Amino acid sequence: MNFLDKMKNRYTVKKYNPQAAISKEQIQELKEILNLSPSSINSQPWNFIFVNDPELKKQLAEVSFINKEKVLDCSHLIIFQVLKNTEDFEQQIEDSLPEGNVNYYKNRVKPKGEASIKSWLGHQVYLSLGVFLSACADMGIDSTPMEGIEPDQYDDILKNEKYETLFAVAIGKRDETDTNQPKFNPKTRLNAEKVILEV
Repeated sequence: MNFLDKMKNRYTVKKYNPQAAISKEQIQELKEILNLSPSSINSQPWNFIFVNDPELKKQLAEVSFINKEKVLDCSHLIIFQVLKNTEDFEQQIEDSLPEGNVNYYKNRVKPKGEASIKSWLGHQVYLSLGVFLSACADMGIDSTPMEGIEPDQYDDILKNEKYETLFAVAIGKRDETDTNQPKFNPKTRLNAEKVILEV
């Protein structure tokens, strides 16, 4: 199956098989893929936490709204975080990036103010989400991106002082009764002609 066919078949899983686990080899591959994600000026303001400890998943499930069962039943929950303080980010790029990249940030991003900087940093993390979901589809791993969580409470549980949670992704194997599967609930999208233009 080529990549286009895999994307036609991927969907957002609503019910996972709690007995099915993603292999250590596939988890390691996903970690490496996330580490290779693109970001503006190679800024990489992110942190990714792979959770499969049952007790920690239970705690996080309680602050995941309607996503509670997905968090409990998935093989792994991946939490996507962003650097909390712009000072930490600036130190990171000073230590790791070429002068031209740092100057782009100083001249084009920083002058717009704190709120704009934080928004820009968050956008970089969302770039990694697209890479991650595509990788899962290519590897035959089911996934559920979730903003329907309580990020502040995730942070209280995880106690990761430098980063704050933006969203999470559950991964695993679908339950065969999941009614959101395309065979039960065909995928719908706007007509390509409406949203894709060639000029």
